[in-house]
Amino acid sequence: MLHGVDVSSNNSSYSAKNQDFVFVKATEGRSYINPYQNAQAAKAREAGCVVGFYHFLWPGNIAAQARYFVEKCASVQGDVLICDWERTREGTYATNAQKDQFLVEVSKLRPTAHRIVLYCNRDFWLHHDTTSYAADGLWIADYVTAGKPRIKAKWLFHQYTDQPLDTNVANFSNKAALKKWAHAA
Repeated sequence: MLHGVDVSSNNSSYSAKNQDFVFVKATEGRSYINPYQNAQAAKAREAGCVVGFYHFLWPGNIAAQARYFVEKCASVQGDVLICDWERTREGTYATNAQKDQFLVEVSKLRPTAHRIVLYCNRDFWLHHDTTSYAADGLWIADYVTAGKPRIKAKWLFHQYTDQPLDTNVANFSNKAALKKWAHAA
């Protein structure tokens, strides 16, 4: 198992030491941009990590959100692009069809050089998802033993705790395999 963290503007300072990958929140909806994303990604790149960027999906205006994400995230070729599908602060969430549309739109906007991944928690995967569409891979949040999420679906990344920050494992044999996968799109 490989190890990684995901960070947002709440983690303006973090350590990429001993990490294999770092996923950085880039955008949310159609108006928020993480002001630290460039510095957070640079720290991860300096540590030799695979880098990914995620967009917190809101319901509505899906094509516009996809455009906003790919235009505002600090990605370079080989970075993973991620749809973060969960409840908003208001308790709303994008529908399953909107989640699928976002993944497809990002794939159309970035047809090469990026893997596209779905992030969601176990509850969303089991009770809101109806298509099992996760583009190039599933990143599942389930706060149990690392690498043992309680789902039957094939997953690539597992967020298993949020203490002291969001901590994850990846289902790749080594960092070279993860890098090869990330750059194969």
